[in-house]
Amino acid sequence: MRPDETSEMGTQNGTAVMDPAGNRAGSLGAATGGTTAAADRGAEDTKAKHDVKKAEFQPLGSSVGTGEKAGMDLLLDVTLPVSVELGKTTMTIKDVLSMSPGTVVELDRAAGEPVDVLVSGKVIGKGEVVVVEEKFGVRISELVNRVEGIKKA
Repeated sequence: MRPDETSEMGTQNGTAVMDPAGNRAGSLGAATGGTTAAADRGAEDTKAKHDVKKAEFQPLGSSVGTGEKAGMDLLLDVTLPVSVELGKTTMTIKDVLSMSPGTVVELDRAAGEPVDVLVSGKVIGKGEVVVVEEKFGVRISELVNRVEGIKKA
């Protein structure tokens, strides 16, 4: 190898050779064609990298049941947290510490504006607040498009 060429280990112009782990392998001798134990190990490491094979897996549907329906059935009993967000605001620590019963916190939404319905912290739709047997509820008025929801996540 000529002194102005770059070796396989990344050495140039007679500088020290570094193996893939960053260890010093030698000096001018290795850069100009001489061999060292570390340089030989580097060549072995390169060969080992070529023996790597891709893992092969069976399709998920084949051992579980009959198609997509069986896969979804496994998830139907999973519970998820559902919450409704009336609005948001930011406050200073001073304002939070000065709160007392009767304090009104102004939110970023107008009265009567739809509220967000969240599942696991992700907005899935909008709705209006209703009262059902003296408990609050939400009537869903709009569901977020699945494609749009995936893009946002």
